[in-house]
Amino acid sequence: MPRIKKTPSVNRALATAAPPEQPVLNGPERAAVLMLALGPDHGAHIWEKLDDDEVRDLSLAIAKLGAVDQDDVDKMLVDFVSRMSAAGAVMGNFDSTEKLLAQFLPEDRVSHIMEEIRGPAGRNMWEKLSNVQENVLANYLKNEYPQTVAVVLSKIRSDHAARVLSILPDDFALEVVKRMLSMEAVQKDILEKIEATLRTEFMSNLAQTQRRDSHEVMAEIFNAFDRQTESRFLTALEEEARDSAERIKSLMFTFEDLANLDSAGVQTLLQQVDKDRLAIAMKGASEKLKDFFFQNMSSRAAKMLQEDMEVMGPVRLKDVDEAQLALVTTAKDLEAHGQIVISSGKEDDQLVY
Repeated sequence: MPRIKKTPSVNRALATAAPPEQPVLNGPERAAVLMLALGPDHGAHIWEKLDDDEVRDLSLAIAKLGAVDQDDVDKMLVDFVSRMSAAGAVMGNFDSTEKLLAQFLPEDRVSHIMEEIRGPAGRNMWEKLSNVQENVLANYLKNEYPQTVAVVLSKIRSDHAARVLSILPDDFALEVVKRMLSMEAVQKDILEKIEATLRTEFMSNLAQTQRRDSHEVMAEIFNAFDRQTESRFLTALEEEARDSAERIKSLMFTFEDLANLDSAGVQTLLQQVDKDRLAIAMKGASEKLKDFFFQNMSSRAAKMLQEDMEVMGPVRLKDVDEAQLALVTTAKDLEAHGQIVISSGKEDDQLVY
C-alpha cells in the first residue's frame, strides 16, 4: 500500500481527529473547579472557613484555571452531577475570581488578595502597566505589532507612554505614533484579548522575576522613620557604607521635598489634607517651606493656618513626624494617580512654564 504524504491539511486533520487528553488537574486546580461549580450560594460557608493563605492559593488556582470541559467536571464531581448539570462547563479567570470573592469576603480583603495574584500595583491591567519600568515595558513591546503597541500606549498614562516611546527604536516608534493618530475605537473583544495576552505572557513573568533595587526599598523604609531614627541610621550607614547612604538619601522623598510642587499641585494636596494635621506638620517645617505653602494659599486660608499653629502651642515631635509623613504619603498617592507632578529639584527635572 502506498504511503500517504502528510500535507499540512492532512496533518491538521490528524491532529484534530484525536484530541489530546486533558492534563490531570492537581489538588488546587480540582479545588478551584469545585468552588467555581458550587458558586457563591453553596460555596460561601467554605470560603469563610479558609485562612488568608488558603484563600490566596485557591484564588490563584481559579485565576489560572481556564476552561474545563463538562465531562471532566462530572468525572471529578460525581456526587454533584445533579447540581452541575444545568451549569455545564466553568471558566476561571481573574475577573470571575474577584466577583466570586466579593460575594462573601470584605472588599479590602478581596482587593489585597487580587493585588497579590495579579502582580505589580494597580487596580486594572493599564494601571499595572503604568507602574512597570519604562525600559522593561519597551523591551517587551518592541517585539509586538505596531497596532498592538499603539493600543497599549493609548491606555496607559500619557507620561509613561512618552517615556516608553522614547526608548523604542525610532522607526518602530514613529510607526506606533502613526497608528495611534489613525486609531479608532478599539472593540471590546480585541481589547480583552490584548489584556489577556499581557497578563499571561508579560505580567505573570514580571511578577516572578522582577526584583526591586534594594536602595529603593530602603529609601521607602527610611521615609517611614521618625527623624531621630532616620538620622541615627543614616549617620551610622555613612560611616560604614557612604555610597549606599548617599544613594538612599537621593531616593528618599521627604517632607521638605514638597517645596518642589507647583502651585496647582500644592492646591490639590491641600484639598486632600486634614487642616488640623496640616497645622501640626507645619509646626516642624522650615521657614522656607512654611512660606512656600502660605504663598500658595489664599490670604484668608494662610492667616487661619498661622492662627491654628499659634493656638495649639507646643506639639510633640512624634506627632509632627506622623503628620508630615501623612502629607508625604498623600502627595505620593496623588502623583501615582497622575493628579500632581513632583519635581526632584534636579536641573533636568525642573518644570518649565
